[in-house]
Amino acid sequence: MRQSPALMRTHVLIAAALWGASLAAGCTTKAQGQRAATPPLVPVRAAVAQLKRVPNQVSVIGRVEALQTVIVRSQVAGTLQRIHFREGDEVKQGALLFTIDPRPFQAALRQARAQLAKDAAQAHNARVTAARYQTLAKQDLIPREQADNAAASSETFAAAVAADQAAVENARLSLAYCFIHSPIDGRTGNLIVTQGNLIKVNDVALVVINQMTPIAVTFSLPEGRLGAVRDAMARANLVVRARPPGEQRPPAVGRVSFLSNAVDPATGTILLKGTFDNRDRRLWPGQFAEATLILGTEDHVVVPAAAVQAGQSGAFVFVVAPDGTAVNRPVTAGETLGDEVVIERGVAAGEQVVTDGQLRLVPGARVAVQGS
Repeated sequence: MRQSPALMRTHVLIAAALWGASLAAGCTTKAQGQRAATPPLVPVRAAVAQLKRVPNQVSVIGRVEALQTVIVRSQVAGTLQRIHFREGDEVKQGALLFTIDPRPFQAALRQARAQLAKDAAQAHNARVTAARYQTLAKQDLIPREQADNAAASSETFAAAVAADQAAVENARLSLAYCFIHSPIDGRTGNLIVTQGNLIKVNDVALVVINQMTPIAVTFSLPEGRLGAVRDAMARANLVVRARPPGEQRPPAVGRVSFLSNAVDPATGTILLKGTFDNRDRRLWPGQFAEATLILGTEDHVVVPAAAVQAGQSGAFVFVVAPDGTAVNRPVTAGETLGDEVVIERGVAAGEQVVTDGQLRLVPGARVAVQGS
C-alpha cells in the first residue's frame, strides 16, 4: 500500500522525537554517573596549630588544710558560765570565748593574798628580832645560840613569804584561766558543750578553731618530678594555683611553702604544700582542690580544645592536608590551658586542624574550610 506524503512526514517526526528522547536520557545517565564518582565537599571549621610559650605545669588533686588548728580545752574545773560567740563565727586572736564560774578562784586568790600578808608581817617581825638579837649577842648580853635561832626563824618566815607569793600567782593564773580567749584568728566549729555544763580540767574539747587566712593546699607529685621541682625552686619561688573542683572562676594563686624531706616509699610520691591568702574564703579546710604547680615556661604546639577528639585508640585530631582532604592523626595531648590544649606529639605548628564538623568526616574526605 502506498502511503500518503502527510503520513510519511508524521512517521519521520515521531522517529526524530524518539531518537532525541533516547539521546537526552543517555546524557542524563552519564552526568549522574560523573556526579556519583565525585563525592561532595564536607563543610568544616578549622584553626591553625600554633607554637606558643606556655607554662610547664602539672595538675593534681590536693587537699585544703588550715595552717593552724586549735582545740580549745579548759585548764580549770568549774561550771561553764557563759559562751561569748556563736558556732561558725569568725573570731580574732584574744577574743573572749568562754567564761567559767570565777567565784571559787576569786576566793582562793583572796585567801592566798591574806596568807601572804600574814606571813609577810611575821617575817618582818622575825627579821627585826633577828637584827636585835645579833646586836645583843655582839655585846654578850644574850647567848649566841639565841641569836642564831632568831636568824633561822627570820629566814623561815622569808621562805614562807616566797611560797605565799607563788601561791598568789598560781591563784591569779587559775582565775585568768576562767576566761578562755582565742589564741588565733580563725573560724569556730560546732560547740561540744553548752552553757551550764560542769567542765573538767583538759577533758573534752570545747570548740575547734581553724585558721582561714592564710590557708594551705597539700598535694603529692610523682617522685620523677622531684628533680624539676628542686631546679625550679632554686631559680625562684614556685607558683601554685588551686580551685575547688567544678568551679569555673580563675584559680587562686599561691606560693609553694613546703617540700617534704623524703619520698613516701609506699606511694612513690613527694609531698608539697602551697600557701594562699584566701581572703575571699574560696578554699575551705578539708575540701579537695585542683592544684596546678607551675615549673616554668616552655615552647609547645597548642590547638583549640574542640579539635581534640577521643577515639578507641586514644586522642586524635583531623588535620586538613594540602590537597584538601581530612587526615586522622593520633596525638598525645598535654595540659589544657583555658580553651586550648598542648599537643606533645602528633601535630606540627602551622598545620590546620578541624575544630567543628568532625562527626561528618572520614579519613580521606574532601573538606571545605568555612572559617576558623
